[in-house]
Amino acid sequence: RASPSPRKSCASTTESSGRLGSCSPMPECPETPPHKTFRKLRLFDTPHTPKSLLSRARMRTASSSRRVDDLSWNVESAGKGDPDTRRSLTPVININPFTPDSALIQSATLQRNSRKRSHWNDSCGEDMEASDDTEDEVIPPLKRITMMESHMTSRYVTEFYELEKIGSGEFGSVFKCVKRLDGCIYAIKRSKKPLAGSVDEQNALREVYAHAVLGQHPHVVRYYSAWAEDDHMLIQNEYCNGGTLADVILENYRTMRFLSELELKELLLQVARGLKYIHSTLLVHMDIKPSNIFISRKPVAITDEFDDDDDDGPSSSVVYKIGDLGHVTTVNNPQVEEGDSRYLANEVLQENYRDLTKADIFSLGLTVISASGAEPMPANGDKWHDIRQGKLPLIPQVLSQEFLDLLKLMIHPEPERRPSSAALIKHHVLLTAAKMSAEQLRVELNAERFKNALLQKELKKAQLAKAAAEERMLYTDRVLTRSTVLSSNRTSRLVGKKTNRSVSLTIY
Repeated sequence: RASPSPRKSCASTTESSGRLGSCSPMPECPETPPHKTFRKLRLFDTPHTPKSLLSRARMRTASSSRRVDDLSWNVESAGKGDPDTRRSLTPVININPFTPDSALIQSATLQRNSRKRSHWNDSCGEDMEASDDTEDEVIPPLKRITMMESHMTSRYVTEFYELEKIGSGEFGSVFKCVKRLDGCIYAIKRSKKPLAGSVDEQNALREVYAHAVLGQHPHVVRYYSAWAEDDHMLIQNEYCNGGTLADVILENYRTMRFLSELELKELLLQVARGLKYIHSTLLVHMDIKPSNIFISRKPVAITDEFDDDDDDGPSSSVVYKIGDLGHVTTVNNPQVEEGDSRYLANEVLQENYRDLTKADIFSLGLTVISASGAEPMPANGDKWHDIRQGKLPLIPQVLSQEFLDLLKLMIHPEPERRPSSAALIKHHVLLTAAKMSAEQLRVELNAERFKNALLQKELKKAQLAKAAAEERMLYTDRVLTRSTVLSSNRTSRLVGKKTNRSVSLTIY
């Protein structure tokens, strides 16, 4: 099959009745292109046609045994084909809606779709101009890659060793796994049912998008990777060895022991720092609740013999992290998926999305109230409406009035009256708690170091005294043994031990 030469493209069009008015025949020199369109020719190996390299690469991956004329034909057809055909050959990708570039890509794609392009059969010159315009930038199509399109071997079985199941929820189950390569422990979340084509797929992808954009923060659960197997979504996250705040609250209900005010302030301060970071990226969580607050317990820099209980130690040994980003959306263009109704702000239910960051503050306030020992939050009813009117639930412990006022301000009916996450971490109530916590840790650490030094000194004294006593005892034993031997040599007799010794006296 002969490949059509670009030099004959203008002459060959004269045979078609649709192109008679667009390109005049050149019988005197049919092999020479028009001078005006000379620069618009697509020579195969010139720097003006970088797309020919891409077309060749595509050809080699498809079939390495094709003839040179077939390659020329595909290169030319790829360069002259209509945009829809070329777009269909472009690899499909996902567009992360939380990245700044996503809006630019979408707007550019809309402009490309709305631009009027003349058909290839209209004229040679117009086709060359249209081709030059479309050659400027190749934007991948916005078709979403569903999990049905992932044809991978079981990465979960190959790369991870499952230790135990540590949680289960509406989305799926979470497993504690060890990665075979690095030996570290991770939390792998796996969907319960196939998500491809379902509404839950959007939430799963939204969580992956949000994790990828947020990156790493000490108070946000770290994200490592995500993939699909058998239409199931799997997400590899940081493993938090303390479980969730919901687990702590449930255990506190059972033992009737609740977090102290200092611990509640530390919880509020750390989660507020995580929210400040999320809000700084123009994102909102939209599902803050105890089951989405994860706990990582760090070892305290004090010897174990003086630290019997981690829960009673300094509050900095417990790190709270925000997780489960399946409801995250943007502030500027919100696509709200309502979270748990027990912690949902009323304005979100009324579809008032003017300030969604304050909805996160409302949910955080109720989360701290739940951790203080209050009854489980109602999902509806009169108590639900009372809370949305700014009334604090009954708390079964004595808290300072300034801390209660802060919690009441966080659940204020008017979102504008609630403090922002940036204002929370600078609030004097929480700053006092943070300073007290740091000062308390410093005092306790110095006291334990002093106690440790005293104990080491006493231990050395005891060891020296013991060594001296042993030396004295050894010396005494040696002396007694020697004296006993000497005395036995002087007084002992072989015979006549119990008879009087005879004395012979000769007098001259």
